[in-house]
Formats: sequence, structure tokens, C-alpha cells
Amino acid sequence: MHVHRSPSPTVYGRLRVELRDLTPARWLEQRPPGNDGFGTVAAVCAPGFEAYARILHPARLDAAPVRWDRVAALYGRSVTAQTRWPELIGVEDEFHYRNDDTPAVPGVWDEHPDEGPTPADVARSLIPVLTRHTRTPGHCWYGLWHGYGRYAWDGVPVFRTPGREEVLLSGSLEDADSPMRDSDEVLMELPDLWWPQDRSWCVGGDVDLVSTYVGGSAECVADLLALPGLEGYEVAETSAVS
Repeated sequence: MHVHRSPSPTVYGRLRVELRDLTPARWLEQRPPGNDGFGTVAAVCAPGFEAYARILHPARLDAAPVRWDRVAALYGRSVTAQTRWPELIGVEDEFHYRNDDTPAVPGVWDEHPDEGPTPADVARSLIPVLTRHTRTPGHCWYGLWHGYGRYAWDGVPVFRTPGREEVLLSGSLEDADSPMRDSDEVLMELPDLWWPQDRSWCVGGDVDLVSTYVGGSAECVADLLALPGLEGYEVAETSAVS
């Protein structure tokens, strides 16, 4: 079936599409040996930070978020920093766990965690903490995977991260969730990568993941993990992504 793609925009939500200078993203292309292959936290996010957090995308019940640890308790399991959602719900084949016959638990969860970049409600929880941990919240950069199906990014320059090519966007941190907030279109994905001009932290996600990874100072990561609205774990930059 043919999927219609709209022409590439000059703005994405309230974020500006950068059509010429990709210099602000070049540091993400310059990775030390061992950090240039997909599959680790540093590859999804960025290497070199003091600490890292894995933020779990919640499951859903009637569109409301449901924590993984609540689901785990029903299956007699526990959640760790490396837990994969399919194994948590007892599904061996992680590539087909979204089949209609995958069992949910009535009254507890009815939708799998969002696969892809940071969900909008999780993003809104991150923004206040990240704002406190940068000197440049009004001047941030974003990477959006050019393979998302809504737009044809023909002719728009891209920068490369392990396994992905990204369109560069710019704007304030408070507008990180604007592609979803300011649009009636359900398929407006949030950017996969976020970082401020001072590079004090970096947020990373991916189309194939149900977690968001954040690298930053130890204080920043501790503040994120202390948020009652988020479910997350400290990880290392060399930890495998799941």
C-alpha cells in the first residue's frame, strides 16, 4: 500500500528545521572507538557523560500510564536496569510481542509501552529537571530520524549517529514536546535526540526502543531518577539497550 508523505517542513511543531549548518551536531558523529556501533546506551544517546539513566516508557490502561513494576508484580517478576518488556510479560519472541494474542491484564494494562522516541507525557516530566541542569535552556538542538513516515525529507541535510540519519532541529527546551502538543496529527513523533547548546546533558531515543536514555551529570541523573512521575534506572554508557 502506498503511504503518502507530506513535503518536508521548515518547522516541526515549534522547532526550526536546520537546512544548512549541521555544525552543532558534529560532536555526535565524532565517537571514540567502541562507541560507534548501535546497541549501547552511548550509541543511542552520546558518550562521555558522568552518569546515565534509562527512563522506561510506561505501559497504558485506557491511555493512562502504568509503571512496569506494577505489571511485573502481577507476573511474579521484578524490574531491573536491564529488564526487557517482552520477558517481563513472558513473551519469548520480542519481535512479535505486539501480536493481538499477546495477553494484557484487564484492569491493569491494555497497551504495550510506546516504541520509538520519548512519549509526550514522559517528555513533559523530563523538561523541568533538564531545565535546571543547563545554562542554555532557550537554545537547544534536536535530532529527528529522517525515516519516520509522515514527511519526505528529500534534500534536507542529515547528520549520522550509529545506525541512523537525523534531521537537525533547533529551539527552546520548553518546546521539545511541541510537535505533539501543537498538532492534531497523532503521528508527529518527538525528536529522538535533545541536547542544549552547552552540552550539559543529552537525551536519546530510537524508533525500535521502549526506553529513553539520558546522559548528564551525576546530580542531573539523580534528580531524574527521583521524579515520582518517572520510572527509571541508572545505567552505564556501555550498557546494552533493550
